[in-house]
Amino acid sequence: MELRALHYFVTVTEELHFGRAAQRLRIVQPAVSQQITRLERELGVRLLDRTSRKVRLTPAGERVLVAARETLAAAARVRVVAGEPAAALRIGVASCLTQRLERALARLRNSERPAEPILVDLPVTARLDAVRDGELDLALVRGAVTAPALTVVRAWSEPLHAVLSSSHPAADEPAVSLHDLDPHGLQLPARDVDPPMHDAILAMLASPPPRPPAGDLLNVLYEVGRDPEGWTLMPAEQLTGPRAGRVLHVPFNPPLTIDGQVVTSRATPETCVASYTAAFAD
Repeated sequence: MELRALHYFVTVTEELHFGRAAQRLRIVQPAVSQQITRLERELGVRLLDRTSRKVRLTPAGERVLVAARETLAAAARVRVVAGEPAAALRIGVASCLTQRLERALARLRNSERPAEPILVDLPVTARLDAVRDGELDLALVRGAVTAPALTVVRAWSEPLHAVLSSSHPAADEPAVSLHDLDPHGLQLPARDVDPPMHDAILAMLASPPPRPPAGDLLNVLYEVGRDPEGWTLMPAEQLTGPRAGRVLHVPFNPPLTIDGQVVTSRATPETCVASYTAAFAD
Protein backbone atom coordinates (compact mmCIF):
# COMPACT_ATOMS: atom_id res chain seq x y z
CA MET A 1 0.00 0.00 0.00
CA GLU A 2 1.45 3.35 -1.06
CA LEU A 3 1.20 6.58 0.90
CA ARG A 4 0.39 8.26 -2.40
CA ALA A 5 -2.81 6.22 -2.74
CA LEU A 6 -3.86 7.21 0.79
CA HIS A 7 -3.10 10.85 0.02
CA TYR A 8 -5.24 10.70 -3.12
CA PHE A 9 -8.06 9.01 -1.21
CA VAL A 10 -8.04 11.65 1.55
CA THR A 11 -8.03 14.44 -1.04
CA VAL A 12 -11.04 12.94 -2.84
CA THR A 13 -12.94 12.66 0.46
CA GLU A 14 -12.24 16.33 1.20
CA GLU A 15 -13.44 17.48 -2.21
CA LEU A 16 -16.10 14.78 -2.83
CA HIS A 17 -15.30 15.29 -6.48
CA PHE A 18 -12.66 13.49 -8.56
CA GLY A 19 -12.10 16.45 -10.89
CA ARG A 20 -11.49 18.95 -8.09
CA ALA A 21 -9.27 16.44 -6.29
CA ALA A 22 -7.20 16.02 -9.46
CA GLN A 23 -6.84 19.80 -9.75
CA ARG A 24 -5.59 20.03 -6.17
CA LEU A 25 -3.16 17.19 -6.74
CA ARG A 26 -2.10 18.68 -10.09
CA ILE A 27 -2.57 15.41 -11.94
CA VAL A 28 -5.10 14.14 -14.45
CA GLN A 29 -8.39 12.74 -13.19
CA PRO A 30 -7.88 9.17 -14.54
CA ALA A 31 -4.74 8.86 -12.41
CA VAL A 32 -6.76 9.64 -9.29
CA SER A 33 -9.45 7.12 -10.25
CA GLN A 34 -6.83 4.45 -10.91
CA GLN A 35 -5.20 4.94 -7.51
CA ILE A 36 -8.55 4.76 -5.69
CA THR A 37 -9.58 1.65 -7.63
CA ARG A 38 -6.23 0.02 -6.87
CA LEU A 39 -6.59 0.88 -3.17
CA GLU A 40 -10.10 -0.56 -3.07
CA ARG A 41 -8.88 -3.73 -4.78
CA GLU A 42 -5.99 -4.06 -2.35
CA LEU A 43 -8.23 -3.59 0.70
CA GLY A 44 -11.06 -5.69 -0.71
CA VAL A 45 -13.75 -3.10 0.07
CA ARG A 46 -15.51 -0.27 -1.74
CA LEU A 47 -14.43 3.03 -0.24
CA LEU A 48 -16.54 5.44 -2.29
CA ASP A 49 -19.95 5.37 -3.90
CA ARG A 50 -19.66 7.46 -7.04
CA THR A 51 -22.18 8.49 -9.62
CA SER A 52 -22.03 11.04 -12.41
CA ARG A 53 -23.31 13.68 -9.98
CA LYS A 54 -21.77 13.00 -6.57
CA VAL A 55 -19.23 11.07 -4.54
CA ARG A 56 -19.81 9.87 -1.00
CA LEU A 57 -18.02 7.67 1.51
CA THR A 58 -19.18 4.16 2.21
CA PRO A 59 -19.17 2.94 5.84
CA ALA A 60 -15.90 1.14 5.10
CA GLY A 61 -14.57 4.33 3.52
CA GLU A 62 -15.35 6.30 6.68
CA ARG A 63 -13.32 3.82 8.75
CA VAL A 64 -10.43 3.80 6.29
CA LEU A 65 -10.41 7.61 6.14
CA VAL A 66 -9.65 7.83 9.88
CA ALA A 67 -6.82 5.32 9.55
CA ALA A 68 -5.50 6.99 6.38
CA ARG A 69 -5.22 10.37 8.08
CA GLU A 70 -3.47 8.75 11.05
CA THR A 71 -1.05 7.00 8.69
CA LEU A 72 -0.24 10.18 6.79
CA ALA A 73 0.30 12.05 10.06
CA ALA A 74 2.62 9.26 11.24
CA ALA A 75 4.58 9.51 8.00
CA ALA A 76 4.88 13.25 8.52
CA ARG A 77 6.20 12.64 12.05
CA VAL A 78 8.85 10.32 10.63
CA ARG A 79 9.99 13.06 8.27
CA VAL A 80 10.14 15.52 11.16
CA VAL A 81 12.27 13.14 13.24
CA ALA A 82 14.51 12.55 10.24
CA GLY A 83 15.00 16.30 9.97
CA GLU A 84 13.78 16.72 6.40
CA PRO A 85 11.65 19.83 6.95
CA ALA A 86 14.07 21.47 9.38
CA ALA A 87 15.79 23.41 6.61
CA ALA A 88 12.72 25.45 5.70
CA LEU A 89 9.32 26.27 7.17
CA ARG A 90 7.00 27.86 4.61
CA ILE A 91 4.64 30.35 6.28
CA GLY A 92 1.78 32.11 4.50
CA VAL A 93 1.39 35.69 5.74
CA ALA A 94 0.01 39.10 4.84
CA SER A 95 2.37 41.63 3.33
CA CYS A 96 3.29 43.51 6.53
CA LEU A 97 5.99 42.51 9.01
CA THR A 98 4.73 42.86 12.59
CA GLN A 99 6.56 42.61 15.91
CA ARG A 100 4.66 39.40 16.65
CA LEU A 101 5.85 37.85 13.39
CA GLU A 102 9.47 38.90 13.98
CA ARG A 103 9.36 37.48 17.53
CA ALA A 104 7.83 34.21 16.30
CA LEU A 105 10.47 33.81 13.59
CA ALA A 106 13.20 34.15 16.22
CA ARG A 107 11.46 31.55 18.40
CA LEU A 108 11.22 29.11 15.51
CA ARG A 109 14.89 29.54 14.62
CA ASN A 110 15.92 28.93 18.24
CA SER A 111 13.57 26.04 19.01
CA GLU A 112 14.64 22.47 19.85
CA ARG A 113 14.27 21.61 16.16
CA PRO A 114 15.43 24.84 14.50
CA ALA A 115 13.65 25.82 11.29
CA GLU A 116 14.48 28.52 8.79
CA PRO A 117 11.19 30.31 8.07
CA ILE A 118 10.33 31.32 4.52
CA LEU A 119 7.60 33.96 4.35
CA VAL A 120 5.16 33.72 1.45
CA ASP A 121 2.88 36.70 0.85
CA LEU A 122 -0.51 35.45 -0.38
CA PRO A 123 -4.15 36.55 -0.13
CA VAL A 124 -6.03 34.71 2.60
CA THR A 125 -7.97 32.33 0.36
CA ALA A 126 -4.84 31.43 -1.62
CA ARG A 127 -2.99 31.01 1.70
CA LEU A 128 -5.46 28.40 2.91
CA ASP A 129 -5.46 26.61 -0.45
CA ALA A 130 -1.66 26.46 -0.38
CA VAL A 131 -1.69 24.84 3.08
CA ARG A 132 -4.32 22.36 1.94
CA ASP A 133 -2.26 21.50 -1.15
CA GLY A 134 1.00 21.09 0.75
CA GLU A 135 2.65 24.19 -0.75
CA LEU A 136 2.81 25.90 2.68
CA ASP A 137 3.53 24.38 6.09
CA LEU A 138 1.31 26.84 7.91
CA ALA A 139 -0.61 30.06 7.41
CA LEU A 140 -1.56 32.94 9.68
CA VAL A 141 -5.13 34.22 9.50
CA ARG A 142 -7.08 36.74 11.55
CA GLY A 143 -10.73 35.99 12.29
CA ALA A 144 -12.70 32.76 12.40
CA VAL A 145 -11.67 30.08 9.90
CA THR A 146 -14.00 27.24 8.91
CA ALA A 147 -11.93 24.67 7.03
CA PRO A 148 -12.81 21.02 7.74
CA ALA A 149 -9.78 19.79 5.77
CA LEU A 150 -7.33 21.87 7.85
CA THR A 151 -6.25 22.19 11.46
CA VAL A 152 -7.07 25.64 12.86
CA VAL A 153 -5.73 26.69 16.29
CA ARG A 154 -6.24 30.07 17.97
CA ALA A 155 -2.79 31.44 18.83
CA TRP A 156 -3.32 35.05 19.93
CA SER A 157 -5.73 37.94 20.31
CA GLU A 158 -4.99 41.54 19.35
CA PRO A 159 -6.88 44.83 19.55
CA LEU A 160 -8.53 46.52 16.61
CA HIS A 161 -8.02 50.25 16.12
CA ALA A 162 -10.13 52.79 14.31
CA VAL A 163 -8.33 54.29 11.33
CA LEU A 164 -9.73 57.77 10.76
CA SER A 165 -9.41 60.64 8.38
CA SER A 166 -7.08 63.21 9.96
CA SER A 167 -9.96 65.69 9.68
CA HIS A 168 -12.42 63.36 11.43
CA PRO A 169 -14.15 64.93 14.49
CA ALA A 170 -12.74 62.15 16.70
CA ALA A 171 -9.18 62.39 15.31
CA ASP A 172 -7.84 64.10 18.47
CA GLU A 173 -9.55 61.75 20.92
CA PRO A 174 -7.40 59.28 22.94
CA ALA A 175 -9.95 56.55 22.20
CA VAL A 176 -13.29 56.12 20.46
CA SER A 177 -16.24 53.76 20.66
CA LEU A 178 -18.25 52.38 17.79
CA HIS A 179 -21.12 54.59 18.95
CA ASP A 180 -18.95 57.68 18.38
CA LEU A 181 -18.49 56.88 14.70
CA ASP A 182 -21.04 57.51 11.97
CA PRO A 183 -21.75 54.16 10.27
CA HIS A 184 -22.14 56.02 6.96
CA GLY A 185 -18.43 56.84 7.11
CA LEU A 186 -17.32 53.23 7.50
CA GLN A 187 -15.25 51.79 4.65
CA LEU A 188 -14.34 48.11 4.48
CA PRO A 189 -12.32 46.13 1.96
CA ALA A 190 -14.24 43.72 -0.24
CA ARG A 191 -14.94 40.41 1.50
CA ASP A 192 -12.83 38.38 -0.93
CA VAL A 193 -9.73 40.34 0.15
CA ASP A 194 -9.85 38.68 3.61
CA PRO A 195 -13.07 36.72 4.29
CA PRO A 196 -12.33 35.70 7.93
CA MET A 197 -11.43 39.20 9.08
CA HIS A 198 -14.26 40.78 7.08
CA ASP A 199 -16.78 38.44 8.73
CA ALA A 200 -15.29 39.05 12.19
CA ILE A 201 -15.64 42.82 11.79
CA LEU A 202 -19.21 42.56 10.50
CA ALA A 203 -20.08 40.48 13.58
CA MET A 204 -19.00 43.39 15.80
CA LEU A 205 -21.20 45.94 14.02
CA ALA A 206 -24.83 46.58 14.87
CA SER A 207 -25.70 46.57 11.16
CA PRO A 208 -23.86 46.13 7.84
CA PRO A 209 -22.03 49.24 6.60
CA PRO A 210 -24.21 51.33 4.26
CA ARG A 211 -21.35 51.89 1.81
CA PRO A 212 -20.30 49.23 -0.67
CA PRO A 213 -16.79 47.72 -0.16
CA ALA A 214 -13.96 49.90 -1.46
CA GLY A 215 -11.76 47.17 -3.00
CA ASP A 216 -8.46 46.33 -1.29
CA LEU A 217 -7.01 47.89 1.87
CA LEU A 218 -5.03 50.55 0.03
CA ASN A 219 -8.20 51.76 -1.67
CA VAL A 220 -9.98 51.81 1.68
CA LEU A 221 -7.25 53.93 3.29
CA TYR A 222 -7.29 56.28 0.32
CA GLU A 223 -11.07 56.72 0.56
CA VAL A 224 -10.94 57.17 4.34
CA GLY A 225 -8.33 59.90 3.93
CA ARG A 226 -10.57 61.79 1.49
CA ASP A 227 -13.67 61.72 3.71
CA PRO A 228 -13.86 63.90 6.88
CA GLU A 229 -16.28 61.32 8.33
CA GLY A 230 -14.38 58.32 6.96
CA TRP A 231 -13.09 55.47 9.10
CA THR A 232 -12.26 51.77 9.04
CA LEU A 233 -10.96 49.09 11.42
CA MET A 234 -7.53 47.47 11.34
CA PRO A 235 -5.56 45.16 13.66
CA ALA A 236 -3.35 47.25 15.91
CA GLU A 237 -0.31 45.11 15.18
CA GLN A 238 -0.45 46.20 11.54
CA LEU A 239 -0.24 49.84 12.69
CA THR A 240 3.28 50.59 13.90
CA GLY A 241 2.55 54.24 14.68
CA PRO A 242 0.35 57.16 13.72
CA ARG A 243 0.09 57.28 9.95
CA ALA A 244 1.44 60.39 8.37
CA GLY A 245 -0.76 62.41 6.04
CA ARG A 246 -4.50 62.00 5.73
CA VAL A 247 -5.22 59.10 8.11
CA LEU A 248 -4.37 58.20 11.71
CA HIS A 249 -5.48 55.53 14.15
CA VAL A 250 -6.86 55.46 17.71
CA PRO A 251 -7.85 52.57 20.01
CA PHE A 252 -11.41 51.62 20.79
CA ASN A 253 -12.97 52.01 24.22
CA PRO A 254 -14.36 49.54 25.11
CA PRO A 255 -11.68 47.52 23.34
CA LEU A 256 -12.43 45.45 20.26
CA THR A 257 -10.24 42.43 19.59
CA ILE A 258 -9.71 39.88 16.85
CA ASP A 259 -8.23 36.39 17.16
CA GLY A 260 -5.20 35.20 15.23
CA GLN A 261 -5.19 31.61 13.97
CA VAL A 262 -2.41 29.22 13.00
CA VAL A 263 -3.62 26.99 10.15
CA THR A 264 -1.86 23.76 9.18
CA SER A 265 -2.56 20.60 7.24
CA ARG A 266 -4.48 17.83 8.97
CA ALA A 267 -1.38 15.67 8.43
CA THR A 268 0.86 18.00 10.47
CA PRO A 269 1.90 16.24 13.72
CA GLU A 270 0.31 17.62 16.87
CA THR A 271 3.74 18.38 18.36
CA CYS A 272 4.54 20.61 15.37
CA VAL A 273 1.16 22.38 15.56
CA ALA A 274 1.78 23.03 19.26
CA SER A 275 5.23 24.49 18.58
CA TYR A 276 3.93 26.75 15.81
CA THR A 277 1.11 27.96 18.03
CA ALA A 278 3.50 28.64 20.93
CA ALA A 279 5.78 30.64 18.64
CA PHE A 280 2.99 33.08 17.72
CA ALA A 281 1.32 33.21 21.13
CA ASP A 282 1.61 36.22 23.43
